[in-house]
Amino acid sequence: MKRRLLLASTAAASTLAAMGCASPGIALYANEKPVLDLQQYFNGTLDAYGVFTDRSGAVVKRFTVVMVCTWTGDEGVLDEDFLYSDGTRQKRIWRLRKTGEGRFVGRADDVVGEALGESSGNAFHWTYTLSLPVDGRVIEVQFDDWMYLMSDKVMLNKAAMSKFGVRLGEVTLSFSKR
Repeated sequence: MKRRLLLASTAAASTLAAMGCASPGIALYANEKPVLDLQQYFNGTLDAYGVFTDRSGAVVKRFTVVMVCTWTGDEGVLDEDFLYSDGTRQKRIWRLRKTGEGRFVGRADDVVGEALGESSGNAFHWTYTLSLPVDGRVIEVQFDDWMYLMSDKVMLNKAAMSKFGVRLGEVTLSFSKR
Protein backbone atom coordinates (compact mmCIF):
# COMPACT_ATOMS: atom_id res chain seq x y z
CA MET A 1 0.00 0.00 0.00
CA LYS A 2 2.79 2.45 0.92
CA ARG A 3 4.58 1.60 -2.32
CA ARG A 4 1.46 2.37 -4.41
CA LEU A 5 0.95 5.64 -2.57
CA LEU A 6 4.59 6.58 -3.12
CA LEU A 7 4.36 5.70 -6.84
CA ALA A 8 1.11 7.66 -7.24
CA SER A 9 2.50 10.74 -5.48
CA THR A 10 5.72 10.56 -7.52
CA ALA A 11 3.71 10.34 -10.76
CA ALA A 12 1.53 13.28 -9.69
CA ALA A 13 4.59 15.37 -8.78
CA SER A 14 6.23 14.54 -12.12
CA THR A 15 3.08 15.54 -14.01
CA LEU A 16 2.83 18.84 -12.12
CA ALA A 17 6.52 19.57 -12.72
CA ALA A 18 6.16 18.90 -16.44
CA MET A 19 3.07 21.10 -16.62
CA GLY A 20 4.95 23.90 -14.85
CA CYS A 21 7.61 23.81 -17.57
CA ALA A 22 5.17 23.72 -20.47
CA SER A 23 4.63 26.76 -22.66
CA PRO A 24 1.25 28.43 -22.90
CA GLY A 25 -0.70 27.38 -25.98
CA ILE A 26 -0.59 29.58 -29.07
CA ALA A 27 -4.41 29.87 -29.03
CA LEU A 28 -4.08 32.06 -25.93
CA TYR A 29 -3.01 34.91 -28.27
CA ALA A 30 -5.73 34.47 -30.93
CA ASN A 31 -7.42 37.82 -30.15
CA GLU A 32 -4.24 39.85 -29.59
CA LYS A 33 -3.48 42.74 -31.93
CA PRO A 34 -1.76 43.67 -34.13
CA VAL A 35 -2.18 40.38 -35.97
CA LEU A 36 1.15 38.90 -37.04
CA ASP A 37 1.51 38.00 -40.72
CA LEU A 38 4.87 36.23 -40.61
CA GLN A 39 5.39 36.51 -44.38
CA GLN A 40 4.75 40.25 -44.29
CA TYR A 41 6.78 41.05 -41.16
CA PHE A 42 9.80 38.96 -42.16
CA ASN A 43 10.05 40.56 -45.58
CA GLY A 44 12.74 43.18 -46.20
CA THR A 45 15.56 44.18 -43.86
CA LEU A 46 15.31 43.96 -40.08
CA ASP A 47 17.69 44.83 -37.28
CA ALA A 48 17.69 42.86 -34.04
CA TYR A 49 19.33 43.47 -30.67
CA GLY A 50 19.66 40.67 -28.17
CA VAL A 51 21.17 39.13 -25.09
CA PHE A 52 21.80 35.60 -23.91
CA THR A 53 21.29 35.16 -20.17
CA ASP A 54 22.32 32.11 -18.19
CA ARG A 55 19.93 30.31 -15.84
CA SER A 56 20.72 32.78 -13.02
CA GLY A 57 19.73 35.72 -15.27
CA ALA A 58 23.24 37.08 -15.81
CA VAL A 59 23.96 38.43 -19.29
CA VAL A 60 26.56 36.16 -20.89
CA LYS A 61 26.59 37.64 -24.41
CA ARG A 62 25.14 40.61 -26.25
CA PHE A 63 24.63 40.63 -30.00
CA THR A 64 23.13 42.39 -32.98
CA VAL A 65 21.62 40.81 -36.08
CA VAL A 66 20.94 42.19 -39.54
CA MET A 67 18.32 40.10 -41.32
CA VAL A 68 17.52 40.23 -45.03
CA CYS A 69 14.24 38.41 -45.58
CA THR A 70 12.49 37.44 -48.81
CA TRP A 71 9.44 35.36 -49.70
CA THR A 72 8.39 33.68 -52.91
CA GLY A 73 4.89 32.32 -52.43
CA ASP A 74 4.91 30.12 -49.33
CA GLU A 75 8.72 29.84 -49.21
CA GLY A 76 10.84 32.32 -47.27
CA VAL A 77 14.53 32.93 -46.68
CA LEU A 78 15.74 34.74 -43.54
CA ASP A 79 19.43 35.54 -44.03
CA GLU A 80 20.85 36.48 -40.60
CA ASP A 81 24.25 38.05 -39.87
CA PHE A 82 25.15 38.05 -36.15
CA LEU A 83 27.78 40.24 -34.49
CA TYR A 84 28.53 39.29 -30.86
CA SER A 85 29.89 41.57 -28.15
CA ASP A 86 33.19 39.65 -28.17
CA GLY A 87 33.68 40.50 -31.87
CA THR A 88 32.79 37.09 -33.27
CA ARG A 89 30.44 36.78 -36.23
CA GLN A 90 27.98 34.12 -37.27
CA LYS A 91 25.66 33.54 -40.22
CA ARG A 92 22.44 31.57 -40.21
CA ILE A 93 20.11 31.18 -43.16
CA TRP A 94 16.61 30.03 -42.32
CA ARG A 95 14.49 28.49 -45.06
CA LEU A 96 10.84 28.66 -44.06
CA ARG A 97 7.82 27.10 -45.65
CA LYS A 98 4.18 27.80 -44.87
CA THR A 99 2.41 24.45 -44.51
CA GLY A 100 -1.09 25.61 -43.61
CA GLU A 101 -3.01 28.43 -41.98
CA GLY A 102 -0.58 29.87 -39.42
CA ARG A 103 1.74 26.84 -39.62
CA PHE A 104 5.37 26.86 -40.72
CA VAL A 105 8.40 24.59 -40.87
CA GLY A 106 11.95 25.88 -40.97
CA ARG A 107 15.43 24.59 -41.69
CA ALA A 108 18.92 25.99 -41.19
CA ASP A 109 22.36 24.38 -41.35
CA ASP A 110 22.71 24.32 -37.56
CA VAL A 111 19.13 23.19 -36.88
CA VAL A 112 18.70 19.46 -36.27
CA GLY A 113 15.75 18.32 -38.38
CA GLU A 114 12.97 20.86 -38.80
CA ALA A 115 11.75 23.73 -36.68
CA LEU A 116 7.99 23.60 -36.25
CA GLY A 117 6.06 26.83 -35.82
CA GLU A 118 2.57 28.19 -35.47
CA SER A 119 1.15 31.71 -35.32
CA SER A 120 -2.05 33.07 -33.79
CA GLY A 121 -3.04 36.67 -33.15
CA ASN A 122 0.14 38.67 -32.48
CA ALA A 123 2.27 35.64 -31.52
CA PHE A 124 4.47 33.08 -33.22
CA HIS A 125 5.75 30.00 -31.39
CA TRP A 126 8.25 27.53 -32.65
CA THR A 127 10.38 24.76 -31.28
CA TYR A 128 13.60 23.35 -32.63
CA THR A 129 16.93 21.76 -31.75
CA LEU A 130 20.04 23.80 -32.48
CA SER A 131 23.64 22.55 -32.71
CA LEU A 132 25.73 25.04 -30.72
CA PRO A 133 29.53 25.21 -30.55
CA VAL A 134 30.56 25.35 -26.87
CA ASP A 135 34.16 25.14 -25.63
CA GLY A 136 35.47 23.37 -28.74
CA ARG A 137 32.61 20.90 -29.07
CA VAL A 138 29.08 20.96 -30.45
CA ILE A 139 26.06 20.33 -28.24
CA GLU A 140 22.41 20.06 -29.22
CA VAL A 141 20.03 22.29 -27.27
CA GLN A 142 16.27 22.66 -27.52
CA PHE A 143 14.66 26.04 -28.11
CA ASP A 144 11.14 27.02 -27.04
CA ASP A 145 10.90 30.25 -29.02
CA TRP A 146 8.13 32.88 -28.73
CA MET A 147 7.74 36.06 -30.79
CA TYR A 148 5.21 38.83 -30.12
CA LEU A 149 4.36 41.56 -32.65
CA MET A 150 4.18 44.88 -30.80
CA SER A 151 3.60 47.18 -33.81
CA ASP A 152 4.05 46.97 -37.57
CA LYS A 153 7.79 47.69 -37.02
CA VAL A 154 8.67 46.04 -33.66
CA MET A 155 8.62 42.43 -32.50
CA LEU A 156 9.88 41.00 -29.20
CA ASN A 157 11.36 37.50 -29.01
CA LYS A 158 11.97 35.33 -25.96
CA ALA A 159 13.47 31.87 -26.32
CA ALA A 160 14.19 29.38 -23.54
CA MET A 161 17.14 27.03 -24.11
CA SER A 162 17.30 23.62 -22.48
CA LYS A 163 19.19 20.33 -22.64
CA PHE A 164 17.65 17.09 -21.34
CA GLY A 165 14.81 19.19 -19.95
CA VAL A 166 17.18 21.34 -17.86
CA ARG A 167 16.92 25.07 -18.51
CA LEU A 168 20.28 26.49 -19.64
CA GLY A 169 19.31 30.09 -20.22
CA GLU A 170 17.29 32.45 -22.31
CA VAL A 171 17.69 34.54 -25.46
CA THR A 172 15.83 37.86 -25.58
CA LEU A 173 15.63 39.89 -28.81
CA SER A 174 13.99 43.01 -30.13
CA PHE A 175 13.38 43.13 -33.89
CA SER A 176 12.99 46.43 -35.71
CA LYS A 177 11.80 46.52 -39.32
CA ARG A 178 13.43 49.16 -41.50
